[in-house]
Amino acid sequence: MTEPRWYSQPYPPEGASAAEGIRNQLGRPELDLLTILVRESAQNSWDARIPNSSEPVDYRIDMWAVGPAHSGAWRALLQADAPTATVNFPLHATLRQGTMRVLAVSDRGTRGLGGPTRANDAVGPERDFVSFIRNIGEPRDTALGGGTYGFGKGIFYLLSKSGTVLVHSRCRTPHGGHETRLIGCSLWKSYVTTEAGGSRRYTGRHWWGDISGDVVEPLVGHEADEVAHRLGLRPFAPDETGTTVVVIDPNLDELQPAEAADYLADTVAWHLWPKMISADGRPPVMRFSVTCDGVQHPVPDPRSARPLNMFVAAYEAMTSQHGRDLECMKPKRHLGRLGLVKRIMPPLEPTRAQRMLNIEDLIHHVCLMRPAELVVTYRPGPKPPSANQGYAGVFRADEAMDDVYAKAEPPTHDAWNPHSLDRPESTYIHTTFRRIDEALNGLLSLSGGARPGASHIALGAASSLFSGLVGGAWGIGGATDYSKPGSTATRPSRDSHTENTKPRTGQGSRATVGRPSDTSVVGADGGVLGNGWVPGDTTGGDGSALQQRRRPRVQYVGDPYYDDRGDTSVLVQEFRLPVPGPQRVRIDLAVTLPGTGGRETDPPIGASMPLLVGWEDEAGRLHAHDAYVIEGGESVWRALVRPAPDTMTEIGIKVEAVRAS
Repeated sequence: MTEPRWYSQPYPPEGASAAEGIRNQLGRPELDLLTILVRESAQNSWDARIPNSSEPVDYRIDMWAVGPAHSGAWRALLQADAPTATVNFPLHATLRQGTMRVLAVSDRGTRGLGGPTRANDAVGPERDFVSFIRNIGEPRDTALGGGTYGFGKGIFYLLSKSGTVLVHSRCRTPHGGHETRLIGCSLWKSYVTTEAGGSRRYTGRHWWGDISGDVVEPLVGHEADEVAHRLGLRPFAPDETGTTVVVIDPNLDELQPAEAADYLADTVAWHLWPKMISADGRPPVMRFSVTCDGVQHPVPDPRSARPLNMFVAAYEAMTSQHGRDLECMKPKRHLGRLGLVKRIMPPLEPTRAQRMLNIEDLIHHVCLMRPAELVVTYRPGPKPPSANQGYAGVFRADEAMDDVYAKAEPPTHDAWNPHSLDRPESTYIHTTFRRIDEALNGLLSLSGGARPGASHIALGAASSLFSGLVGGAWGIGGATDYSKPGSTATRPSRDSHTENTKPRTGQGSRATVGRPSDTSVVGADGGVLGNGWVPGDTTGGDGSALQQRRRPRVQYVGDPYYDDRGDTSVLVQEFRLPVPGPQRVRIDLAVTLPGTGGRETDPPIGASMPLLVGWEDEAGRLHAHDAYVIEGGESVWRALVRPAPDTMTEIGIKVEAVRAS
């Protein structure tokens, strides 16, 4: 059996690329290495999918610590004929560690790295092996593919602290069979050594495999399967094709392995969600999984995970009759299609993956993608006029324009830079951004956007700042405590009979909640007794003695907040009825329009109003009644309200004692 060994590339007389130059071809991206790994490796997997296959591409990331059963094989196999100096070959230091970790990126349902194994033989269309292992900067050969010049494979070397990866692949042969291939590659720094014949320069590129010939070759067939088994790598099924790239000693950016796995799973969702959703009745075209030490770290479902579900909705709008075509008039070209959605939404608690995309507590972004439907970036637009409102958009470039947008991308494919193009191609990119901005201004009714020097402050936030300047009104976020016309209720004083009657905001939300508090006692026949009852009055309307301590009241628990119920965002107010006995609760809803300060309980024609979804008990059961009888006590109830778009919502909970007959 052939034992794999290292071969270090010396500079040939005609020259070669130094390892440093290859490592620097990704430039200085703004995204971190783990994010680039997800983006670039998934793009490679998508471009390598089997043509005309109905099966999805399986993409997975696995991290594990090399255990005692395999650590000896790793140290023995990966040091044979390696350069002796650790400074030139840092894998030595990695192999001396007590515990060595690896990260494997795998795809199945792809072609694998087939074709010739020598670059000078790769003259036909089948040259995946030499494109990934040997050559740098080859133009893409996949129509409408995500990649361009193949620089993205450099991320595997950058992520490894020793610049070393193993590549385990299975492909079809020209004769219809299958072949397994295994090779190692290391990319570090060029160096000079002193040898018997004098000094010699090396490029810093190293290959690990069969060195019996004039060029290092991968182990193939049974030998590749045997060595992969000794290293503990996942084997291929008999008819399975694909590739696994093993990153040795990955740089996890100071995250613990389990934390890194969670981050990778979230990153997969944010950057690859278009491949995770079903469209036109077809199943998703890719499947994703992330594990750490054998434990699954679920990838969020973009259809249900907030706020990704907004981008899914925008994608579906883009592909439907609600989408709009974006055009460039001079020169006249069809640029692509845009879909937009706007929703009332709770404030976000951004994850690490969202912060990497500069998405904080508010969604006001358009996802840009080429026809391959891989996320390029999330382009921010103007902030909406209410801090409880968000919007999401998806723009997909037209297939005929794919080359233009591809050329506008840096090596990491995470932006469209018009300044890198000549006219008219730069004009197409500039016009794309202008058309998107025009659509967003229409969505938000900005009439051309903010004036120069204007602050982009949500109106709800501004009204919070200035509400104290309005005489005779009180509240937060512009809300006031008005009673309905004709009501006999008075604003309760802050005494022992009322608690927390001031409007408050929920969890940093600018949505305003006012709470007019009417209290009355109702007989079993529905008649009102003692409406507007004042402290000290111990006689009801029928002459019965009703003790003051039995007067019903609402005790609000905390501030209102937004929450999700299914695919709907609702405003939640928790409360108790501290006085014992049956009591009927009702909701009093109104809106305050940003900038007007007025309270509306009757909507204009065609306008919407907040709606009561129902009363939710401590067990999570929903009681969908406008009025509902609750037994007073220490139980916490929740009023669920669906707010009206583009408004600030006022909630008041009214309570009436129900007298037993």
